[in-house]
Amino acid sequence: MSDKPSVLFVCVHNAGRSQMAAAFLTHLAGDRIEVRSAGSAPAEAVNPAVVEAMSEVGIDIAAEVPKVLTVEAVQSSDVCITMGCGDVCPVFPGKRYLDWTLDDPAGQGVEAVRPIRDEIRARVENLAKELLDT
Repeated sequence: MSDKPSVLFVCVHNAGRSQMAAAFLTHLAGDRIEVRSAGSAPAEAVNPAVVEAMSEVGIDIAAEVPKVLTVEAVQSSDVCITMGCGDVCPVFPGKRYLDWTLDDPAGQGVEAVRPIRDEIRARVENLAKELLDT
């Protein structure tokens, strides 16, 4: 197992919130944190309004593809952050679990996605600081 911390972001479709969170953490931490994202019921593609909102802040996630949540992804992560997917995430001893209550960008336009994006960025910045300063 790696010495660097690993984080898994999980939402229902892995097409919005978890994709934004993973992109922000990757952008902030580079290769100092292993970052994954997944969905309990992955969509066909990342939400176009989410892609646009992230592009506005200089982060390109257009090539990302929603991924299915696996037991292995949870097992290999130090921190598992869920965003509106209920109890579908498997729980293992020794892992840290957080649940971030955030609006779902599904079906929303970019105007509605921006405040969700900004809230995710603030939470990810705090998480990165915590994980990298310890």
